[in-house]
Amino acid sequence: MAASVTLNDVAKAAGVSIASASRAINGLDNVTEEVRERVLAAAGKLKYVPHGAARALAMSRTNTIGVILPDIYGEFFSEIIRGIDVGARASGLHILVSGSHGDVKEAVKAARAMAGRVDGLLVMAPYAEADDLSGKLPFNLPLVMMGGVGGQADLPSLVVDNYFGALEAVRHLHEQGCRRIAHIAGPESNLEAQDRLRGYLDGLKEAGLSPQVLPGDFTDAAGYAAVQTLLAQEQMPDGLFAANDMMALGATLGLREAGVSIPDDIAIIGFDDIPVTRYASPPISTLRAGVFDIGRRSLELLSALIERGSAEASASAASLIVRPELVVRASSRRR
Repeated sequence: MAASVTLNDVAKAAGVSIASASRAINGLDNVTEEVRERVLAAAGKLKYVPHGAARALAMSRTNTIGVILPDIYGEFFSEIIRGIDVGARASGLHILVSGSHGDVKEAVKAARAMAGRVDGLLVMAPYAEADDLSGKLPFNLPLVMMGGVGGQADLPSLVVDNYFGALEAVRHLHEQGCRRIAHIAGPESNLEAQDRLRGYLDGLKEAGLSPQVLPGDFTDAAGYAAVQTLLAQEQMPDGLFAANDMMALGATLGLREAGVSIPDDIAIIGFDDIPVTRYASPPISTLRAGVFDIGRRSLELLSALIERGSAEASASAASLIVRPELVVRASSRRR
């Protein structure tokens, strides 16, 4: 069991001194990267978790939470941060935010830089290789994952049921009479985008329709570019599901510029329900994931883990799954 594994066991497995193992696991700078990687790999393999009492003696509370996001630009991440901040204020905590730029190595660097300065970490890393995080993040910090997929890296997490949401989006468009439904996908390496694509494909299969997938990267520019591709076709789709609201907004602008009627010629639906969607022209239908609440609830989950006084709580915490709600607005309402 993980509780029986000691720091000495980790040091022996990594071939280093106990002092070096301690420095590596606590994210300190006075250890080489090669040694750090060996120690963290050994700790991960042995499922080592530092003793809560030892941690309490070694590190005092900072009343600060570290937040690592793929990006800090845009309304989606603004809402996530706002939810975290509201939850932190209610718990008497402060937040320290860093962007990883969609890179696991950058997320790990940020986490190590925060070690000793924060009481716990909230990490959003919806990348295909994000399981690597479980063996590289500081082991002495309670940790909650946001986004990705449930149970990712066997860490406590709060995630959205992206597959279900995408399936609901397709079913809604089909119910509105759409028979040629295209999809603007998210980044291929993004786990949430993968699940949304899978839900779209299964929804089309369920309806007996043929899929059409266009590449995207979750930006409004990608939505706008995808529409230019569609406009060049002989036959436009009559339904469009964008993997997030920003791409739906970009697509809406491109279609309006081309004189295409929404929703009469093409019905549009996005995903996330960022605030700006309700003020677009026309207001955009979406799947409400409760972005603000994801941030707030993730903070509350992490705060509870910290209060339990041990990183071992992270290892036993289950994932919380959020099922998105269909929000129908003028961009897709035909009936």
